[in-house]
Formats: sequence, structure tokens, C-alpha cells
Amino acid sequence: MQLEKFSFDNSIVRKFAFATVLWAIVGMLVGVIIAFQLAYPALNLGISYTSFGRLRPLHTNAVIFAFVGNGIYTGVYYMMPRLLKTSMWSKALGLVHFWGWQLIIVAAAVTLPLGLTQGKEYAELIWPIDIAITLIWVVFGINMFATILTRRERHLYVAIWFIIGTWVTVALLHIVNSFSLPTSMTHSYSWYAGVQDALVQWWYGHNAVAFFLTTPMLGIMYYFVPKAAGRPVYSYKWSIIHFWALIFIYIWAGPHHLLYTALPDWAQSLGVVFSIMLILPSWGGMLNGIFTLRGAWDKVKEDPILKMFIVALTCYGMSTFEGPMLSLKNVNGFAHYTDWIVAHVHVGALGWNGFLIFGMLYWLVPRIYNTKLHSVKMANTHFLIGTVGILLYAIPMYWAAISQALMWKQFTPEGQLKFQFLETVTRIIPMYILRGLGGTIYLTGVIIMVVNLIRTAKAGSFVSEEYGEAPALAAQPLPEGKAYWHSIIERRPVQMLVMSLIVVSIGGAIEIIPTFIVKENVPTISTVKPYTPLELQGRDIYIREGCYTCHSQMVRPFRDEVARYGDYSKAGESVYDHPFQWGSKRTGPDLARQGNKYPNSWHYRHMNDPEEISQGSIMPPYPWLLDNDLDISTTPGKIRAMQTLGVPYPEGYDQKANNDLKMQADEIAADLNANRIKAKSGKEIIALIAYLQRLGADLKKAPEAEIKTLH
Repeated sequence: MQLEKFSFDNSIVRKFAFATVLWAIVGMLVGVIIAFQLAYPALNLGISYTSFGRLRPLHTNAVIFAFVGNGIYTGVYYMMPRLLKTSMWSKALGLVHFWGWQLIIVAAAVTLPLGLTQGKEYAELIWPIDIAITLIWVVFGINMFATILTRRERHLYVAIWFIIGTWVTVALLHIVNSFSLPTSMTHSYSWYAGVQDALVQWWYGHNAVAFFLTTPMLGIMYYFVPKAAGRPVYSYKWSIIHFWALIFIYIWAGPHHLLYTALPDWAQSLGVVFSIMLILPSWGGMLNGIFTLRGAWDKVKEDPILKMFIVALTCYGMSTFEGPMLSLKNVNGFAHYTDWIVAHVHVGALGWNGFLIFGMLYWLVPRIYNTKLHSVKMANTHFLIGTVGILLYAIPMYWAAISQALMWKQFTPEGQLKFQFLETVTRIIPMYILRGLGGTIYLTGVIIMVVNLIRTAKAGSFVSEEYGEAPALAAQPLPEGKAYWHSIIERRPVQMLVMSLIVVSIGGAIEIIPTFIVKENVPTISTVKPYTPLELQGRDIYIREGCYTCHSQMVRPFRDEVARYGDYSKAGESVYDHPFQWGSKRTGPDLARQGNKYPNSWHYRHMNDPEEISQGSIMPPYPWLLDNDLDISTTPGKIRAMQTLGVPYPEGYDQKANNDLKMQADEIAADLNANRIKAKSGKEIIALIAYLQRLGADLKKAPEAEIKTLH
């Protein structure tokens, strides 16, 4: 049988590995900064570009898409050619993928601090960048599938299954969630509104975690853990069940992020049921990874790579146990909007994603440089420091969450709320400081790794290409013996792609489509009207400044929340909200009933200097809003976009909108001046005040009989 020669390109692997460690430091450094900003608001520096609301999306995008994303590509470009016994189909497409992805990251790093955002968690990037992501993802997919189709190995190892599932599902999620209507090159409105937008966003948001931070990492785990241990995967049958069960069940679980909200109860219940089911395939995969080390535990004592893999798998198990528990309504009602969710996310990000990628790099870099790791001792030090950093990050956040949730819900014997919201924040500031220290320690470990890997590279000689040989696939005889059902799929990658798409589409379609076509899912309220032009501009400023990262706009039907904020939120209130702003964290109080709660002068002073109003507040000041002129040239385009999206502004209103805007702005400015505040009507602060004063005001005008029908 004639053998064909082929090569493995290590240069593209090195490029992605370098990008991985670079963006790890950048993303985690920004994370440390914003962690300390919550304890020391002065670190916001009074500058718009460095404020928490703008840096927090930069941190999440840098860690998820820059650090973990590049880590995934490092693993894929290394393992896929070796598993398929072929070169990557196109070096040119690999380079387009690499440089295109880095340009996307740089574009995100520039636009997010500038306040250019769509205001949707994990999907903040503006529409031109969304299109670029789609194009680069297609380039990656073409190169990957062409490589699979030109392979010399009949068997598709399960690691490749996970990469195929990742590619098709991320494409689906990104395209559906990113539908928006541009009003300029840097601004757009989500195609969906209110309840529908919330459901689509958390269908995306939850599954971005599932299919970007989990499934490709599982593919990497199934390759690198057996390689590092020198042992085959414990159970191949488990891995197959793990794959199909995971991609089918995961896609349904998004609504558990919206429990006790205005989302229809049936959708919430579906999210809960499938979230509980998730623990089975998740723990099956975790145990499969750990059991792979059976018989190799003596190596774990000495090998820092295996230590990191064990902690990564343990954190994966912890996160995938905690996630289903948080989807139970009684647990969710306690933990949601608190720092419990922050701790939960970071156990996964720092432990599962971080340590798995670090272990992969420690294993991979010496091999592509044909040398040994410079210092096992430094790697062990990194492991210990990183583990301490995770613990010092997570434990204070759990402590803070429990403290805050209990304080929120406490009443005096007379039936009054025992604590003001600000008291529940100042009480946990020491926990925020400890969290910042934990992040700093973890980042220190990463820097130690970078030094170790650089010295490893300098000690070796880079092997740009490795060579192998194997017979062509067509020349290979079919394997003899019993054929298992999965063998049929493994030999047909295109059918696997289609089947994966069908499997992941079922849950999303069943949950999302009824919320659009069945009107009873979103009962309308007669008094809810479109935002005025000034309020619409103010809402865009609210989104630009990232206010949704600290404030929710969703009062849940709990005694303490109704007592603290007002009547619980209804589905019909947010029908004109493109995008929705329900939020997922309460570092500050809920704002759904903020309208007319305080005078205009209160909001003006509060935005200029929060401590003047609330002593001890950790909210940063926003002095630039008092100085920046409101750009009203964008108003007609925004009104036209809203009309296209179904918001019932009168025909031709785009040409009259600025007249109404100026009239309302003059009224607010006159009120401020009457209260001895020299304010000009053309400033951004006026628009923001108008928006804040509108929140919840429509519901207060609704007839009592109509409100009763919504309960």
C-alpha cells in the first residue's frame, strides 16, 4: 500500500499560542482593575474611557474571545492535523483566520472603551465587528471541514466531534442573536425587543458559555489529557454519549437566567428542567477525564501539567453541578443578581478554561520547540499560585453573595425593610478587596508561566513543520468486525454537521418561536408608549455607559423587592426596548420603577458626584455627561429605525422629533435652574435624566383593572 507524505504546520500553532498568552495578560489585567474599581471608585479616574461600565465588557470579551478563543484555536490547529493524518487544508486560510481574529479583538479593545456597544452581555460588539466575526468564523469552518474531508484517517476521534458541534452551534447562535438594524456605522438597535430579546439573548448568552467555553475545551481535554497521561481515554462510549446528550440538552437551558422575570412561566420551566438534566452528561465528561488518569496518579504528584488538568476537570465538575442547582427556582431567587453568579462564572473561567489552556501550553510549547520545559518548579509554583488565586477570588464572592441576599430580604418586626440598598453594598466591600487580591495572585501565576515558556522557547529550536506518512483514505480497507452505530456517523462528517445543527436547533426553536407568534406570551399594556426622542437618546447614553452592568430593570415578585422598588415587572412594559435592559447583576439598585421617584436635581447631582447624594457609594462619577453636547443629528435616523422595528411613531415623525426633543430638554433644564443648578438643555445629562424619569412611569398610569389582569 503506497504511503503519502504530509506535514504538520507548527507556525500557525505558535502564532495562536503567542496570542493566547498575550490576551490572557491583557484580559486579566483589565479584570483586576475593574475588581478594585468596585472597592475604590477613584480608580475610575473620572474619565469615560476607564469607567467600570465601559471596561467590564472589555474584560469579558478579552477573556472569552481573545484568551480562550485563541487557546481553542491553538489546540485545534495542533490536534486536528495529527488526528486526521493530514496537513491543514490551507495555510493561507489559517493566516486569514489568525490575523482576522486578532484584528477583531483589537477593534473590540478600541470600540468598547469608546462606549460603542450594543448593550447585550457577551454580544456587545457593534454590527460591523459582528459581520467580521461571521466572516472569520466561516473561514475557520471552511479550512476545518476541508481538512476533515481530505483526511487519511477514517475514524473521527471524539475531540473532532466537539469541534464540529462548536462550529455549527456558535454560527447559529451568533447570527440569530446579532440581527440588528443599523442607524450608523457604529450604532444599531436589536431586531428584537423586551421579552423576545431577553429570551434570544440568554439563549445566546448561556450557550456562548456552553459552545465556546465548554464544548471546544472538552475537545481539547479529550486530546491533551490522554496525551499528557500517556493513557487512552477511560471510556470512548461515555465520550459519545457525553457529546450528543450535551449538545441536545445544553441549548434548552438559557431561560434559567430569567427565572422570576417577565418571561412566560412555560419557558422558565423548560429552562429549569433541561438545566437539571445537564448535570448527567456534564459529570459523565468530567469523570471520563479524571478516570483517564487511573493508573497514572503517581505522575500527578510530580507533573504540573496533570495537576492543572485535574483542577480544571474538578472546576468543570463544580461549575456544572452549581449551574443546575442555580436553575432551581428557590436557589435562583436567592442567588440571582448577587455576586454568587460572579463566583460561579469565574470558577469555570479561571479553573476550567484557564488551567486547561495553561496545561495544554505547558505540554505543547516544549514539543514545537523540540526541548524540555525550562522549569518544572516554576510550573508547579504557577499551579499553586493559580489555585490560591481561584480560592481567594471565589470564596469572598460566595460570602458576599450570601451576606447581600440575606440583607436584601430582612424585615424589621414592624414589617419595614431592615437595610437600605447602600448598606448591603458597603458591607461587602472587604470581600471585593479580597476578590481583587485573588485576581492579582492568579495574574501573577500567568506571568510566571509566560516567563517559563519564553525561556523554554529560547532553550530550544522551533520546529516549523513535522512530517508524517499514511496511505490515502480511499486505499484503506474498511475495518473488519462489528460496526458500531457511531462508526457510521464518524465516517460521514457532513452528515454529522447537519445532524448537529438539527439537534441544537430543536430546543431554540421550541422556546423562541412561540414567544414571537403567540401574543398571549407578551400581554400589552395600554399606557405603555414609545420613548420620546429625548428619552430615546438618553437610553442610548445609558447603554453606552454600561449602566446595565450594575443595575437591573426587572422587579421580581418577591416581598422584599416589591417593598424596596415597587410593583413587580410585567412583560408588556418593555415591548419598545431595543435591546432589553433587564440586567443580570445588582451592584446598584434596580431601576425599573425609578421614574419620578426623585427630582431632576437629584439625578443631576447623583451623576456628577454620587457620594454627594449617597455617602459611601461605590458608583463612579460621570462628569463628562454634564459637559458633552447631545448629538441630535442622529435623532431622525434612530426614529426611522424604530419605526422599521414596529415602534408606532407617527408617519413623518422623524422630521419633527428634534422639535419635541428640544422642548422636553428645555423643560428639564428650566426645572434644574429653578433648583439652583446651572444646566444647559443641550447636554447629555439632560437626555439621561429624561430616560431615568420615564422608567416605570407608564405602568403607574395604567388603570387598576388592567393591572389586575396582568397579575
